[in-house]
Amino acid sequence: MTTIAIVMMIITMGVVTAFTGYFFWKVLKTPPKVEPDSFSQNDDVKR
Repeated sequence: MTTIAIVMMIITMGVVTAFTGYFFWKVLKTPPKVEPDSFSQNDDVKR
C-alpha cells in the first residue's frame, strides 16, 4: 500500500470510530421514555 492509502484508511477508520462512539454515548445518556402503565392508557380510541 502507498502512504496515501494508509493515511486515508487511518482517517476513515478514525471518523467511523468517532461517529460510532458519539452515537453510542448518546444512546447511553438519553433518559428513558415514560411509558403508560396499562393498555387502557395506551388506547387512542375513546370508548
